[in-house]
Amino acid sequence: MPELPEVETVRRGLAEHVVGNKFKEITVLHRRATSPKSIAALASLKGARVTEVARRGKFLWFKLDRPEVLVGHLGMSGQFLIQPRSAPDERHLRVKISLGKLDLRFIDQRTFGWLGVDETRDGLPTYVKDIAADPFDSQFNLDETIERFKKKKTEIKRALLDQGVMSGVGNIYADEALWRSKIHPESRTETMKVSRIKELIENASSVMSEALSVGGTSFDDLYINVNGESGYFERSLAVYGQEGEGCPRCGREIRRIKFANRSSHFCPKCQPTPRASRNR
Repeated sequence: MPELPEVETVRRGLAEHVVGNKFKEITVLHRRATSPKSIAALASLKGARVTEVARRGKFLWFKLDRPEVLVGHLGMSGQFLIQPRSAPDERHLRVKISLGKLDLRFIDQRTFGWLGVDETRDGLPTYVKDIAADPFDSQFNLDETIERFKKKKTEIKRALLDQGVMSGVGNIYADEALWRSKIHPESRTETMKVSRIKELIENASSVMSEALSVGGTSFDDLYINVNGESGYFERSLAVYGQEGEGCPRCGREIRRIKFANRSSHFCPKCQPTPRASRNR
């Protein structure tokens, strides 16, 4: 699933091509492309002009010259592409929005992504009312975020993936941030020092910033930017997807364990198993 660097890369590309343009025609080609929570049909936004493209965590939204906003989530395989209007339709095209000479196209092979019309409260769509600010958000508060981590009383990786604690981090950047911090994914939040949580947040921010600088992480063509290009951070990954490879720091073989219905990658030497887990 695209995480903060990938979604921010898409947001920047969309802003470059879409802001100032009107939605001249909106064609929905698959019923699951519209969120069931949408307060109106996507076609109701015909004639709206885009004033800004915003993001919180993994959510995008188009601010318009009217009260409503168009919110989007890429899900597992969603893509926004800017295409010439004359370009043939993509195989998994779900929504086509004409901007004039160009189209804004939403493509989604697995149909877990969606678009929806929403209203805003205090400047944010209601879709993101329970989503915490991410480290790149102007509303991000480090002390409050650390306190939310401490209150979770769960494994640190589970807390990292909780978008209500701090948004934007998914499986890839959670594994990378934990490796940089030398923290085992099963370490408990309630036993961690504030300084260690702070270090982890800083490492999550730095790894996502580095990924953003090269367009994010692309393992296949399911994530691409609005021009159809892949990101290159896969080449810099230390542990995620590196099972059996040597740790870049100590050389020990990277391990993979099952964690919260997904995989977790770590170095058994740099990130030793916490004592409570060993006892269990």
